[in-house]
Amino acid sequence: MAGGAIAFISVVLLSIVSVILRLSDRSTQPITNNCMLNRSLTLKLWLLVVVLAKTLPINSPAYGQIIQTNPQQPEYFQERMRQQQEERNQQTQQQFKERWLRLNVQQPQLQQQQKIQQQEFTQQRQELIRQQRFRLQQQETRLQQQEFTRKQQLRIQDQQLRQDQQIRQQQEFRLREQIRQQQLRQQNKL
Repeated sequence: MAGGAIAFISVVLLSIVSVILRLSDRSTQPITNNCMLNRSLTLKLWLLVVVLAKTLPINSPAYGQIIQTNPQQPEYFQERMRQQQEERNQQTQQQFKERWLRLNVQQPQLQQQQKIQQQEFTQQRQELIRQQRFRLQQQETRLQQQEFTRKQQLRIQDQQLRQDQQIRQQQEFRLREQIRQQQLRQQNKL
């Protein structure tokens, strides 16, 4: 990757040098000045190419990979790999502990809580049903009492009516009897 970048930059710089040389050939300055200028520019450009060639690989990702995979430092990388493996093992153990706690401690507690809540709900429901039955019984008793009172009132009214009827019949009978007696007296007088 870095080699491709260097080649590209080199080609660009060489193109620039050739353009500058052509421009300087066309200038009206004396030939000696042009040669000096060409040499100076060429030298500066080559120095720039060398500097870029040295600095580019250091900053490139490929150079970083080379350092990381450099076999001159195996102990450091083995230690790093061992630490990473230990961290992974600790994470796995922590996850296993959490799962074990969830399955063996927290879940039974949750099940126990759910069972208690279910029992409380059942008791509340039964109590509610009992109260509803009690209210229904009270209402039924009230209705029976009202019905009994109504029937009693009807009986009393019926008795009153019969008594009134008997009294009227007796009064009518007396009145008729009186009228008959009067008629008989009048007939006897004649």
